[in-house]
Amino acid sequence: MSVYLIGNFYHYDFVLDGRRYKATTGKTSKQAAQKVERTERMRLESGYSESVRQEEQEHGRQTIKAASEAFLAEYVAKHPQTLAEYKLKRVVESLGDRLVLEITPSVVKRYQADRLIAKAAPKTINEEVALMLRLCGDQGDLIRSRLRREKALKLKVDASPGKAFSVEEQERMLAVALESTQRARAACDRQTRGEKQARGEKQGGSPSIYPALVLALNCGMRDAEIKNLTWAQIDFAKQILTVGRAKTEAGTGRTIPLTGTLLDALVDHTRWYAARFGEPQPGWFLLPGGGRFPKDPTVPITTLKTAWTSIRKKAHVSGRWHDTRHTLVTELAESGAGDETIMEIAGHVSRQMLSRYSHIRTAAKRKALEDVERTRAAARARTAAKPEQPAAEVPLPLVQ
Repeated sequence: MSVYLIGNFYHYDFVLDGRRYKATTGKTSKQAAQKVERTERMRLESGYSESVRQEEQEHGRQTIKAASEAFLAEYVAKHPQTLAEYKLKRVVESLGDRLVLEITPSVVKRYQADRLIAKAAPKTINEEVALMLRLCGDQGDLIRSRLRREKALKLKVDASPGKAFSVEEQERMLAVALESTQRARAACDRQTRGEKQARGEKQGGSPSIYPALVLALNCGMRDAEIKNLTWAQIDFAKQILTVGRAKTEAGTGRTIPLTGTLLDALVDHTRWYAARFGEPQPGWFLLPGGGRFPKDPTVPITTLKTAWTSIRKKAHVSGRWHDTRHTLVTELAESGAGDETIMEIAGHVSRQMLSRYSHIRTAAKRKALEDVERTRAAARARTAAKPEQPAAEVPLPLVQ
């Protein structure tokens, strides 16, 4: 027991739920003081348990939408990434009107099935369910335990790192994207001049799809990172790009060099942008919103999906937009780039993702070692082909 004597009276001193309680027992007998300490501890524990119970009841009577808003208010303040907002949006769309106490293992399983029917990736569904259960507090812990026992907590995720586009596929996509962007910008210019589109003339897709695709293939940036780029993040003098808020803390603020094709695409995009909106301002978005005819540079483009689908089909290429990121990481691994270099460019937070590319890096290392062997073999062959030179005669020392 935590009782001790000060003067003539015993005092108690204990910690409950991180809070320290100290006071006199008013007793001169240690045994009586211990009884007072036990009584006081039980009173506080009972009151604490009741407070927790009431809090849980109030939380359970919240809707998923209200619980999500309260969770995000605290979560976003502590974390730089906004992925939780996007994931919870799907949960709220599906279950927002339900009370937290109505969430059961069966409801979670139904949610998983519905999201699979909607073609959501298993990895995405797992992340959404994890956040949903966090919203549910202690109830979520019980559901998590139950689903884990039933082996139904997580959907199986393909271990494949995704598709890497070949150089030929990239060239076809870029050619189609460039043509689409040029047509779309011409349509924007006609609209600005008040001219009507000529009969039979194609209007084009998105005026931003070509620079967006070049960014994706040459920087390995995620979709949200590209859409939220501002001109303040582009430094033409130093030829670097600084990524803003990213999915991971390690990815936020990383810098990526601007090279050849990417630099040319951004310079060309700057010319068109300045002609339409005026001199780009630091806070304006690189890819402005407004659909086919962007009109507000202070609002980012909302989606690249429609334009990307059209580009991919016309280029006769299969794959996802996110596979542009896998393509760059694969090419970096094939080049023999180290883990740190890949992480600094792509923004991976751990080596777990990089381990998916271990077979590629092994092949790159094997090729490097084979190149060394071939160089050695060629050097030995050149040495063997040289005619032998007679050994020089060494004069014998004179014997005295």
